[in-house]
Amino acid sequence: MEFTVGQIAEVLRGAVEGDSTQRIDRLAKIEEAQPGSLSFLANLKYEPHLYSTGASAVIVSRTLELKHPTNAALIRVDDPYTSFTTLLEFYQQATRTGKRGVEEPAYMGTGSSIGENHYRGAFSYIGENCEIGQDVVIFPHVYIGDRCKIGDGTILYAGAKIYSETVIGARCTVHAGAVIGSDGFGFAPQPDGSYRTIPQIGNVVLEDNVSVGANATIDCATMGSTIIREGAKVDNLVQIAHNVEIGRHTVVASQTGISGSTKIGDFCVLAGQTGIAGHLTLTNRTTVTAQSGVGKSIKEEGVFLQGSPAFNLRDSLRANAIFRRLPELERRLDELARKQAQAEKS
Repeated sequence: MEFTVGQIAEVLRGAVEGDSTQRIDRLAKIEEAQPGSLSFLANLKYEPHLYSTGASAVIVSRTLELKHPTNAALIRVDDPYTSFTTLLEFYQQATRTGKRGVEEPAYMGTGSSIGENHYRGAFSYIGENCEIGQDVVIFPHVYIGDRCKIGDGTILYAGAKIYSETVIGARCTVHAGAVIGSDGFGFAPQPDGSYRTIPQIGNVVLEDNVSVGANATIDCATMGSTIIREGAKVDNLVQIAHNVEIGRHTVVASQTGISGSTKIGDFCVLAGQTGIAGHLTLTNRTTVTAQSGVGKSIKEEGVFLQGSPAFNLRDSLRANAIFRRLPELERRLDELARKQAQAEKS
């Protein structure tokens, strides 16, 4: 696909500085771009590349003040990162797959229906009594169990496993190898030290515009539903246990584990390798930094947590600073003890 700089600026509602007739046929990083490519500048630490980039055009902020002339045309917008994301979405929508129809062999059980303009890849399986919307893309080797509901425009990538009774909203993305609806980790200890399996009879609900990364796992509820609210983004290799609720537009980074029945609020951020204990509540706009372990509920909005056990970020940084000084503090205490002992002898 090929567009002029002016056409792209019109889509983004931006203003062009430079030659608006240049043709763009690809997107690229600002430090790697070549003629014919479009890039963007959102982080000012990359600003030096703006003056040397080979890109034909760069998306920049309306408020950016240039330090040097640029060879590239500039498309000035309110938010370069969001504007570039808009272009990536447009590009993905146009190129993600031109496939439609059904590849053989593919199976769909009795009582199931699927809307128009869909794609079902080879060796995909749809169980009985499923309701699948329009424009759904189901790549090869996807498994969809009985009585599932999947909304319009959802994409299920190769090898995704959707257990029975799962409900997936519109425009969701489930990446390769993800497992939605597997049994929660429920076992009752017995007097002889063994464990008895507790049946997990609930389901998983993904609301609209949810993204689930590759090889992530979301367990079904013991009873009721494990719920991922609208717009939430779950990274690769995340484990979400039974009866967890993830709030709207919350992001969960890779290798995070969330234990059963914990409720995460809206607009929260759980960074990589975060661990959340069970039966907790994290209120809206809570941020947990990487490798932190949360063991108690958070009721105040907008809190930043760090450490294991996690606590307020400012206090955690102060504690870490003191921790790094422990060898020095120990030496000083030993010196004081030695002087005190000498004083007592004299």
